[in-house]
Amino acid sequence: MRKRREAGVRLMAVEDIAERLREVELEIGSRRPEDQIDPTLDRIAALTSLLGDPQRAFQVIHVTGTNGKTSTTRMIESLLRERGLRTGWFTSPHLVSMRERICVDGRPLSAERFIELYEEISPYVQLVDDRQPAKMSYFEVLTGMMFAAFADTPVDVAVIEVGMGGRWDATNVADGAVAVVTPVAMDHMQWLGDSIEAIATEKAGIIKPGATAVIAQQQVAAAEILLQRAALVGATVAREGFEFGVLARELAVGGQQLVLQGLRGTYADVFLPLFGGHQAANAACALAAVEAFAGVEEMAPASEDGQDTIYLRPGQSAEGLDPDLVRAGFARASSPGRLDVLRRSPTVIADAAHNPAGMAATMEALTESFTFDRVIGVFAAARDKDVEGMLSELEPVLSDIVVTTNSSPRTMPAQELAELAIDYFGEDRVQLAERFDDALDLAVSLADAADADAAAAALPGSTGVLVTGSVTTAGDAQLLLAPDHVSGARSSSRQGDLS
Repeated sequence: MRKRREAGVRLMAVEDIAERLREVELEIGSRRPEDQIDPTLDRIAALTSLLGDPQRAFQVIHVTGTNGKTSTTRMIESLLRERGLRTGWFTSPHLVSMRERICVDGRPLSAERFIELYEEISPYVQLVDDRQPAKMSYFEVLTGMMFAAFADTPVDVAVIEVGMGGRWDATNVADGAVAVVTPVAMDHMQWLGDSIEAIATEKAGIIKPGATAVIAQQQVAAAEILLQRAALVGATVAREGFEFGVLARELAVGGQQLVLQGLRGTYADVFLPLFGGHQAANAACALAAVEAFAGVEEMAPASEDGQDTIYLRPGQSAEGLDPDLVRAGFARASSPGRLDVLRRSPTVIADAAHNPAGMAATMEALTESFTFDRVIGVFAAARDKDVEGMLSELEPVLSDIVVTTNSSPRTMPAQELAELAIDYFGEDRVQLAERFDDALDLAVSLADAADADAAAAALPGSTGVLVTGSVTTAGDAQLLLAPDHVSGARSSSRQGDLS
């Protein structure tokens, strides 16, 4: 098998690898997108069975929630890799390249390996297509590729972010030793339900018997559902604000300085190169997840009233992780597309917020971490999102907004978006540009003009540009302004993206 693969790679080196990668991405992207959901695990279970159940070849930390999943996943992986473990991570959607979704030891799969994986599993995908009432989706095929890649490497542990929800998500054929639930909010209501309780019920599905559930601070209704699930399956529970959390935080150049309370230790002088209180909370969840996975701390199964008892394994000390390891792991953490500075003069920042709760956190972090007098917004969002809720969060912070479209087929038309934006900003503060690159140029021109006026008052560089509204919007900005900022070239298809 290995010899055939090596020969295949050599042959691919003669061919146009980039062209074949585009073909593969188009084939995957032509499949049913995730906004045409068919809730069942039958197809992915059939595929993994044909592949020899690769998801059982490694340990899993499973991550769900509404906001913060990708950042938390990346921080968990960074801490695990700092411990010397071989890691895989799976996130979605991608900013620039499909290959970003499947990473080994912090690096996306090479173009050759991505092509090879697809060609290896394609015959089995076809078998499933032929046997099931509906063909496999975009996300299900990528999930199968991920499981195969991690088993073949092999990795010691995979940190796997759900695509949407949890209970029926294709990733849920894997059983996480640790299940992490970041804050639950209203999003994807057409698929997950129109209440916090319904959405939390779907996300609680990744909490499995014998696992440890690491639960971020939640609305009461969500917390009750998550604790009930943990009690039902006999999972152990660690809750932000009770068993772990952020003890202190202060701004620092390029990020923030934290003191974190873990499950079995306090970690001071932790530098996190990400902005905002929400990222500090994500870091606390990541730390608790790694401590739980490492066996540093164990808790009794949650009782029916949600009360937990902390105890140690026989022969286990009460010491936590090596503080230097924790500091090093967080110091090298990154989360592209999350208050991500893409250029200076004027400063252009991209953020992937795509629902009101996420936008509120972004606005709080932006005003806390940056000292702009004015912020010009570039905004493009999916037509099935709560666009008005996001505009409401943006209005108090942005001086002007340029509405546009992004590269997703689900993008809201710019004219329709402008009509909504005028209701919140007023006609004088809203500009429209049909093309994304024109919108970015316009926002930069507005910022330059504002800074020219400010320079006369000895306040140069006081205007910033924020590009936001979806993961696709942030990815489009990355591609235009910092194409090497995220590994990989632009993917040919964004059909399956949900953000």
